[in-house]
Amino acid sequence: MPPTIYAQQQEAVLNKTGATIFTKSVDKVALITPDHPSATFLPGLLAEALEKNPEIQAAQQEREAARQRIAPAQALDDPMLEAGVINAPLASSPFNREDMTMKMIGLSQRLPFPGKRDLRKDVASKDAEAIEHGYQETVNRVVHDLKTAYFDLGLTLEMTKLVEKNKQTLEHFLQIAEARYQVGQGSQADVLKAQTQVSRMLDRLLGLAREQPVFEADLIRALGRNAKGVVPIPAPLQIHAVNLTLETLQQEALMQRPQLLALQSLIARNEKSVDLARRASYPDFDVRLSYGQRDNMLDGTRRDDMVSMTVAVNLPVWRGSKIEPRILESEALRDQVSSLYQAQTNEIAARLRQQIAMAEQSLKSVKLYQTAILPQARLTVESALAAYQVNRVDFLTLLDNQMTVFDYEANLITAMANYNKALAEIDLLVGKKHH
Repeated sequence: MPPTIYAQQQEAVLNKTGATIFTKSVDKVALITPDHPSATFLPGLLAEALEKNPEIQAAQQEREAARQRIAPAQALDDPMLEAGVINAPLASSPFNREDMTMKMIGLSQRLPFPGKRDLRKDVASKDAEAIEHGYQETVNRVVHDLKTAYFDLGLTLEMTKLVEKNKQTLEHFLQIAEARYQVGQGSQADVLKAQTQVSRMLDRLLGLAREQPVFEADLIRALGRNAKGVVPIPAPLQIHAVNLTLETLQQEALMQRPQLLALQSLIARNEKSVDLARRASYPDFDVRLSYGQRDNMLDGTRRDDMVSMTVAVNLPVWRGSKIEPRILESEALRDQVSSLYQAQTNEIAARLRQQIAMAEQSLKSVKLYQTAILPQARLTVESALAAYQVNRVDFLTLLDNQMTVFDYEANLITAMANYNKALAEIDLLVGKKHH
């Protein structure tokens, strides 16, 4: 083929490829911003999870069960009804021979020492209060898991599109390198380098294909759908900047984090348990009322019926072996929960510091990539492409510039996902309520 004819064809290929490269670079940005008609947005998924997630439903049932334990905790024991014969001699027709023989019916009731029933109710109420906070913690954790899976899956899908588009661009570069090599205007190293970069993109696609089912499964689980359920497609990643202040968030966590509120309820519950264990030193009362019916004597003499009333008390004499150990047990449980509360407070403060740093760093990276790094890198690719068309730069320079743009675009969407996941973690740590 005459060099002039090849040069004309090569210029046409380069011009076409250059237009393709520029178009694909614009498309990569479009992946991040527009609304996709098939996308499922986060608020709708959150509403579905709150309604259908089985973990939330189980927590609701546990909450209801705890509420129903309050009234029985304060209730009296069932009264005892007894009936029988008293003082009957072993002889025929005993009921009209002996004065002390009678038919008896009685009713007895155990009455705890004053204050014990109220303390039992307080213990059950604080238990129910802790479980109520536990329910809200479950809701927040499910929401956190849903958001994390949503953003992870969204990142994977957008990264897949980005890698696929970059692979197509590299395949065009490979065609150019092969064409130039065939006519002696390029080197085999250019071809091999382009092939290597295409293979790298294929490897990235394989890795993303392995990750995608994992995030899909996490998302389906958080939604409460079965394994065969339809996997929602996340909306394109977006950034909504939020002002994050460590001191403010720490105060919010102390006031509204359900996990901490549940521990506070358990501390109060164990305080009541200590008081109740100490009340075991006071006796309870068994009040008994009975009625005895007596038959008339054989000679017709009338005998009055009889009424009896007794009060019995237990004697809490085994203080050292029974009462004191229970008091010490309740105090130990109270102190244990207090230590757990302090430990959780410290952990929340540390994790808040970490997630705020992650969010701020990710937000700065997003702004830097969007406003400076990516525009400059794309201009560099366009300049290198124009220079390559007139043999002013080599192929490897053009290829490296394109891979640099790809890396920056991948870093951008990764930073966007990391920012959103950090906000989801912060919401969990401070106990943001979801209804």
